[in-house]
Amino acid sequence: MSTVSEVNAESSLEPLKERASARFSEMLISPYIKERLAASKFTTPTPVQAATIPQALEGKDVLATAQTGTGKTLAFLIPVIEKLLKDKTPGIAALVLVPTRELAMQVVEQFNALRGKQLLPAALVVGGLSEGAQLQAIRKGARLVVATPGRLEDYLDRRLFHFNALRILILDEADRMLDMGFLPAIRRIVSILPKERQTMCFSATMEGDMVRIVKDYLRNAVRLSFGSTSKPSENVRVQAFEVAMDRKQEMLQRLLTKETGKCLVFARTKRGTERIAESLNRKGFSAAMIHGDRSFAGSGGKLHPSRRAHRPQRRPWCGFDPLCKGAAIGTLPTRAFVGHQDRAVASGRDRFPSRSTGAQASPSATHGFRATNREIRASRRSLSISDGELSSA
Repeated sequence: MSTVSEVNAESSLEPLKERASARFSEMLISPYIKERLAASKFTTPTPVQAATIPQALEGKDVLATAQTGTGKTLAFLIPVIEKLLKDKTPGIAALVLVPTRELAMQVVEQFNALRGKQLLPAALVVGGLSEGAQLQAIRKGARLVVATPGRLEDYLDRRLFHFNALRILILDEADRMLDMGFLPAIRRIVSILPKERQTMCFSATMEGDMVRIVKDYLRNAVRLSFGSTSKPSENVRVQAFEVAMDRKQEMLQRLLTKETGKCLVFARTKRGTERIAESLNRKGFSAAMIHGDRSFAGSGGKLHPSRRAHRPQRRPWCGFDPLCKGAAIGTLPTRAFVGHQDRAVASGRDRFPSRSTGAQASPSATHGFRATNREIRASRRSLSISDGELSSA
């Protein structure tokens, strides 16, 4: 049975503030990684990074709970890179399990940006992309594999490679993987991994099956807790407008008209995504869409708005929300819109930290307000929109 020593950000604010104010250049990491971080314009660690990196470098198991958008990816990639640089043993040394292909692609991209010339590229193991290219990266000697549980289990069942040399396991967005039904796959994967390893688990919440994961897979883990794990990130401001069903599209268009730059629109179904995108394009907006029936491979996982529209300054992306979690977008949207319970349009303006903080400034941060319906209800301005109010919205 595992034991967990807890370090809670809310109960030890002063030490964490001091750590968060430090710079990467002052941390006990190699000069090589400091140079790579500086080249990527990462200068100041977030509290999650400042607390996690020293513990991970000591080889301790880590359980970190923090809201999305707080820089968890860099918190585990820096210790992984450090250990890969020190231990040159051939074989896959580190495995990162994530819930979605898009998030896996982001982790690989971040690792490859930081690794420099001393490490080989990470291997991506996900569905929907070329199997040959993924296996070739492993056969060329990739020592870090970033995978979704379903595709990785498929490869392991076919005995395409092994994890005999594995030393580090990372479960990123573990609660999300459990929500998506990956617990059986995770158990089967972990059962074949070496018992002597370091395990790090990152999650936004600590509920239900997460307790079992901690009990079964973490040993004497250090618990790092940052803020509330049941409410949206403070980087998101939530507003809600109660609108009649037949007025939602008109309300969305009026809200989008006020915006400049890129926006992200979530819909409940694939067909709803298509209807919204088609309607916006007819109205002169430049709208692109993504859902499960549209291939991501052609654009390398990035969304590109259509170039046919007459108003390129307003570029909404319409997405089926489970797929948009972790989608990679070159420039952050200024606003995200969510069709909430078929009754309302909720919007949240982002206030993401600058890249110099080392946070993963990603649209995945919108998951913080998308996933918590009660928090939207608690923090929203409830408005019954009349025809007059709609025209002035």
